[in-house]
Amino acid sequence: MPATIHDVAKKAKVGIGTVSSVLNNSRPVNEETRKRVLAAIAELDFVPNSTGRRLSLGKTHMIGVVIPYFSTPAQVERLRGAMSVLAESDYDVSLFTVETASQRKKILETVPHRGRIDGLVIFSLNPTEEDLYHIIQKNVPTVLVEAKHPNLHNIHLDDVAAAREAVNYLIGLGHQKIGFISDALNDSFGSHFSRNRYKGYCQALKKVGIPINPNYHQQGKVTRETARQMTLSLLKLPEPPTAIFAYSDVQALGVLEAARDLNVDVPNQLSIIGYDDIEIAYFARLTTVRQQLYESGVKGVQLLFEVMNNPEMPLKCIQLPTQLVVRQTTAPPPG
Repeated sequence: MPATIHDVAKKAKVGIGTVSSVLNNSRPVNEETRKRVLAAIAELDFVPNSTGRRLSLGKTHMIGVVIPYFSTPAQVERLRGAMSVLAESDYDVSLFTVETASQRKKILETVPHRGRIDGLVIFSLNPTEEDLYHIIQKNVPTVLVEAKHPNLHNIHLDDVAAAREAVNYLIGLGHQKIGFISDALNDSFGSHFSRNRYKGYCQALKKVGIPINPNYHQQGKVTRETARQMTLSLLKLPEPPTAIFAYSDVQALGVLEAARDLNVDVPNQLSIIGYDDIEIAYFARLTTVRQQLYESGVKGVQLLFEVMNNPEMPLKCIQLPTQLVVRQTTAPPPG
């Protein structure tokens, strides 16, 4: 059987507290006693239990990461950024994926707990006041990524302005019949991403006096196939849109597929803009709104480490820029 701390204490003729002090260097130990303990450790080939050692120091060396929509390309890219920083640190990762509202509630009630994690990164979820209560009560350093709350450190972006810029570009090309396909405006997680992008879409249209046509807005799951079906509905209207702004690149790919199904030429008959600039957007030559996916994960973990090292630091809110990337899926409307 592997040697235990009790075996080391017995061999060195000291208490287990003294052995712990030598292992963790937590308090001064007489040099002769220290040598005796180290000799006992070497003779017994004792390997300290890392979990127990961490807990004795008041740390778990574990970072919690809460992430919804885990399988989407955008979230995978964010997680890659976070993991690139964590891989260079002494911390392990405990990943919690959120698929339902009830699961979200349970995770945000139980995960923020000292003794389980040393810090927490929450991706793409706007905490409710109940969530905030649990986070603050447990006093676990926390950073939001792609979300914002006035009482928590965060890395965020301006979805309203980014969507407005995308639609303004279409208007500048001459489009007036502009569709928008999105996630549900009132999703089960209570997030504001769809609503904010829809708000930017509406602001751009209103500014130049283009009426908002409710028939041009379709809501559904953020999948390529759902987007394809929604686009087919839009393109079969008596007066179909000449341009479509999609909530995500994944949906924009569905728009491209629907256009192909109906032999609608992109971009000469239909312009398309996506959102995210995931890798496949480049190969699809998709005009899209680029947000800093990988960088947001990197900066989120870096900010968390800052907070962990300085718990009293002033609240930090970092807005990452977005950029409209023009490729080959946009052009002036036909005629």
